[in-house]
Amino acid sequence: MDLPKPLALLIDSFSKLPGIGEKSATRLALNIVQWNSNERREFSNALELMDGLRNCNFCNVLSDEPVCQICSNEKRKSEKTICVIENINDLIAIEKSEQYYGNYFVLGGVLNPLLGVGPKELYLDKLESMVQEFGTRNLILAINPSVEGDATCSYIKELLSGQDVDIQRIGFGIPMGGSLEYVDSMTISKAFENRKQF
Repeated sequence: MDLPKPLALLIDSFSKLPGIGEKSATRLALNIVQWNSNERREFSNALELMDGLRNCNFCNVLSDEPVCQICSNEKRKSEKTICVIENINDLIAIEKSEQYYGNYFVLGGVLNPLLGVGPKELYLDKLESMVQEFGTRNLILAINPSVEGDATCSYIKELLSGQDVDIQRIGFGIPMGGSLEYVDSMTISKAFENRKQF
């Protein structure tokens, strides 16, 4: 049976999202069919507003203004701290923890020469400018532990070596409630590297 064209197009659109297969896309589309016209219009308007999103001139966070809310917040700037992260999802996770109140810089990935991702693709010159312009004293590297992540951290440390900036990397190790017998050797290694005085 051929589906009505609007429904088929909606299913096709949803299936382009990561982690959404044809069954999930069909389920989502059929759910939207049940919405009233106002709900569908609001959804459509929200998608159209996405055209107004851009990267912040300083930190690359998605914003509907040239400078995002975080970078334009003087209290955050006064912390003189920038947390370097790989993507927006990391920012959301850190903000939910309520353990950090400074500025961010979104790399959009990590160095990976095999995939053609170099310093230019990560806007590292922009990071260097932001550090100078914001008078940054502390730089926190919240980059996931991997070979590429470690290489990216080393590159950033070398890049900013001539500046008066304290560079730290977040700790990694055993999760809360975790049991050593079930943790992989790399995680245990990181936990020992990042041990603290007790």
